[in-house]
Amino acid sequence: MRQRGPVGRRAMSGIAIYEEDQLMRALLQEWLSSAGYHIQVAAPPEAAVPGKVDVAIVSIYMPKDAGAQLLQAIQAVHPRTPMIALSGQFRGGLSSVGTTARSLGVARVIAKPLTRHALLGAVHAMIGPPT
Repeated sequence: MRQRGPVGRRAMSGIAIYEEDQLMRALLQEWLSSAGYHIQVAAPPEAAVPGKVDVAIVSIYMPKDAGAQLLQAIQAVHPRTPMIALSGQFRGGLSSVGTTARSLGVARVIAKPLTRHALLGAVHAMIGPPT
């Protein structure tokens, strides 16, 4: 979504949030939209955000089982889109770009509970500031 328009300005950064829990989905949306990012939300696995996005944030429950399958399904909808996986199953202090992220095929992982700072830091590192 980072395209230049006729006046030389880039479109707003687009982020897809895949989170089943309604309260967590609303919190992630609030944090990111208040920072200036354009957000699209879905409750997986039945829903998918259409079109191109700059990054997909996916909440997974069982990273090695159903979570891995969900990530693959979302990667099929958003090929070559970097992804951030969120899970309460990740241990605190886990390297966000280490072995776990590589094994899941995502750019970063963040353990739940997460902070606004951790989420915005990861998004900013991946796609830059909102435009």
